[in-house]
Amino acid sequence: MPRRSIAYLLVVVALLGGMAFAMVTTALQQSPTIDEPVYVATAEVLTQQHSVRYNPEHPPLGKLVMAAGLAFGDAELDPAYTGNQTQLGRHLLYETGNNPFRLMLLARLPMIVLTILIGLVVLGFARDLAGPWAGLVALALYAFSPDVIAHGSLATLDVPAAGMLLTCFWMLWRSRDRPRLYLPLAGLALGAALATRMSTLPAVPIVVALALLSPAVAGRSSKWWRELLMRALGAIGVGLIAVAVVWLVYLAVDPRLRWTTPVGVTNPGGLKGLAVDLLPLPKAYRDGVLIQFRFEARNFNGFLLGRAYRGSLWYYLPVALLIKTPLGMLAMWLAGVVTMLVRPALRIATLYLLLPAAALMLIAMTGARDYGTRYVIFMPIFLAVVSGTVVLIRWRFARVGVAALVAFVAVSSMLTFPYYLPYSNEAFGGTAKTHLNLHDANVDWGQDLGRLGNRLREKYPNETVWLVYKGSGAPGYYGIQGRNPLATTVALGDVHGLLVVSDSRVALAKGKLKQLIDSSTEIDNVGYSIRIYRR
Repeated sequence: MPRRSIAYLLVVVALLGGMAFAMVTTALQQSPTIDEPVYVATAEVLTQQHSVRYNPEHPPLGKLVMAAGLAFGDAELDPAYTGNQTQLGRHLLYETGNNPFRLMLLARLPMIVLTILIGLVVLGFARDLAGPWAGLVALALYAFSPDVIAHGSLATLDVPAAGMLLTCFWMLWRSRDRPRLYLPLAGLALGAALATRMSTLPAVPIVVALALLSPAVAGRSSKWWRELLMRALGAIGVGLIAVAVVWLVYLAVDPRLRWTTPVGVTNPGGLKGLAVDLLPLPKAYRDGVLIQFRFEARNFNGFLLGRAYRGSLWYYLPVALLIKTPLGMLAMWLAGVVTMLVRPALRIATLYLLLPAAALMLIAMTGARDYGTRYVIFMPIFLAVVSGTVVLIRWRFARVGVAALVAFVAVSSMLTFPYYLPYSNEAFGGTAKTHLNLHDANVDWGQDLGRLGNRLREKYPNETVWLVYKGSGAPGYYGIQGRNPLATTVALGDVHGLLVVSDSRVALAKGKLKQLIDSSTEIDNVGYSIRIYRR
């Protein structure tokens, strides 16, 4: 193997190895986030009881990947337990004698491996577009993305679904030369995405349309109508393969496809209801879509740039991305978009990268839950590939500028280690100031309960603790004996000692909690997601 190839391979290994180290370290140090116990417990139900009755709003594939790691945990799960999915997660982790630390690590490790593999897709796609150096630039931006590291290290579904979609569009790009090989692979990747998160459904029309751009599988024909017909059959084949993947995933869990529609889940009628009825997917999947519609019909609390509100803001996600994306990465995104638009040879590639990213972004902006950039985690993944094309710029000092921007991203990312979830860029004060601009999964997703327990034992032993925690963890398991200052039997004057409040609660504080915070002195924070006050 030539020296240059060896050096290239070493750089790839170094980038992915560094990313793996960051993710594993993060996974080891963080307690369960709000969503993880539900997914982990559901994964156990899928494999032990062969039932899809829990967490139907998310298809099973991502949870089956988690189950591959959980298979080594021998978790005990009471088959007669009848609580809801949130209670089931707490029951599995904290009430049945299982080791929550071990179970969470076993569930997170397969997702970390999957995140690393997605990095290879980013590398390969960018290489196909603009050569080997483009692949390295794209991989570097992916590997140092704080959002990707943060969510790739968790037992959640956002990164896997986005990665499967990127794989689908890469296969579609390659199918322009070898449709017989890559169109079926595109269908498999699309099916995997659909079987992981329902939020990928809007990508289906784009995938089918792009499949039409691939040459006919049977070869070119001199008759235009025959050529068009064969291309249409190829596109239909992609869709059929994707549908088959979803069915196979549900059949793998329960070959009898047992399912009872949950109470309160009804078809809303109209175009939405008709679209759900027409989905050629299992009943459990279609009911899951209806559950998602029900979520979207509700109003949730939001917090942006220091202002709490009720409902959702159409510009929330763009602003949140602006806050949580490294400045060098934002510059690279912009340069990559411009490069693809001004270079004639790359304009067709915008249909495979910019079009799906923009379409999914616009749809996400209409969502009801202003909870975090995880809903658009596809942006740093797709735009990493786009950014790789800047190596084609032939301006003087262009390569130096690219290297400097990538280095800026790397430094910004490494400086936040191992606190990737609450990251924000330097223009907004860095990780230490994220809680002043954003809340929930952008900064505080309940991930620091274990760190809080350690901090209280080491720095504040034997002090009275008043706890207002947002998360799914069990404080007592981590040695935290906190009292509830918001209880109706507790007066303001009774709260003395340490007041410990999750940043998401601080952001939305009102009434008694706001009075408590305003009359206390902040003395410490844990993981940039939990405030400690002295009263």
